[in-house]
Amino acid sequence: MRNLAVSPRARLMSVLAGAASLLLVVSAPAQAAPVTLTSGHVDVLDVDYTSNTLTLDLLDETTSTAVDRAPADVTLKVPVAAKHTNVPSTAPWAFLGTGGTAWILPQSQTSGLLWAGWNTTDVPSGTFKDNKLTFSLTGVSGPAGFSVYTASGSTPTVLLDSGDGLPDTLSVNTGAHTHANWGFDAAGTYKVTFSVSGVLASTGQTVSTGSKTYTFQVTDN
Repeated sequence: MRNLAVSPRARLMSVLAGAASLLLVVSAPAQAAPVTLTSGHVDVLDVDYTSNTLTLDLLDETTSTAVDRAPADVTLKVPVAAKHTNVPSTAPWAFLGTGGTAWILPQSQTSGLLWAGWNTTDVPSGTFKDNKLTFSLTGVSGPAGFSVYTASGSTPTVLLDSGDGLPDTLSVNTGAHTHANWGFDAAGTYKVTFSVSGVLASTGQTVSTGSKTYTFQVTDN
């Protein structure tokens, strides 16, 4: 009959293997918890250049401590308080809304709404040719159109608009921190995909953040 006794060496190896397995479980990075942002300052497009890598994330400054977040972990809320029913019917405003109605996160800080913008201040001057980056809106999935624009008085300047075809691009200076109006033509969930690229001043090589998708939840109640 075969001897089934376990040798001391085998027992030791088993204990060490178990300890190593436990160590791996304990040291594994925790998964970021999903978060919904409803009001306050948020740089939706936060661009950094570190360790020779161009990155795109979301800078959450809705609380006293700023937090870098992966866009996939965040839902950006656009409440009924952002709804406008008086969008002008004139040609310059034809990009925005349906039937005179649109939901707008405004370029000026407004209580109860997200103050959404972008930030390239962590991209060192001289890194990219002419100190320029290109923001690309490459995809919009949702119930209607999406746009980003500024307005001076009654005249809008359209920066990005899914209604005129995609991809849509915007040239942005490095070292910039900018807020604009973010417009949604109907209530519903929008998946908005961006990428950021630039030409390195030192080599002429184009580098990119790759695509990042942001979720906006636009509500009508």
